[in-house]
Amino acid sequence: MESKKESLDSFKPEAVILANGDYPTANIPLKLLGEATCIVCCDGGANEYIKRGFTPTAIVGDGDSLLPEYRSKFQAIIHRIGDQETNDQTKSVGYLYERGIKKIAIVGATGKREDHTIGNISLLVEYMRKGIDVRSYTDYGVIIPCRDSITFKCKEGQQVSIFNISAKGFKSEGLMYPIYDFKNWWQGTLNQSTSDSFTISADGEYIVMVTY
Repeated sequence: MESKKESLDSFKPEAVILANGDYPTANIPLKLLGEATCIVCCDGGANEYIKRGFTPTAIVGDGDSLLPEYRSKFQAIIHRIGDQETNDQTKSVGYLYERGIKKIAIVGATGKREDHTIGNISLLVEYMRKGIDVRSYTDYGVIIPCRDSITFKCKEGQQVSIFNISAKGFKSEGLMYPIYDFKNWWQGTLNQSTSDSFTISADGEYIVMVTY
């Protein structure tokens, strides 16, 4: 089966979600925020965004982290969702999905509490299962949920980590170290591209992080 082809540089999201982790400082996530025509802030993520002089398209969450003065001033764009079975990142993805938006970049989803960071990253697979094309951008790289075989266009020497979710039959081309059916997340970390593309062949779901 021919592998799906992905470009790390040409992803053009229809909307950007700003989560309530560390506010981004790297050029790539900041550029995504600056160029986006639709920005959804996850509840408390709106605090820093508004403080910097910006107004989001929507603020989504249960409202527990948003500063009181912003709750009043931006009441018209607040969408409160009290479901405690999902987090604010998922509520924001759902808000966009219900409006037909399925190509989404997430920034600010890492940092602060490590349990939130791990949860936000693992949820990317859940969004992929719904047919959403989603990527999470940190200050260090891009995190992409994947299924089956994929070829990534990249730059030679970029660092690559692979986290197995349910995949079997791992093979690769264009990576420095051979890959296999990882049982623990650390086993697929700290690989490196050896050319301007690399291919991961597998059957199932996994997560890839490529550094900038």
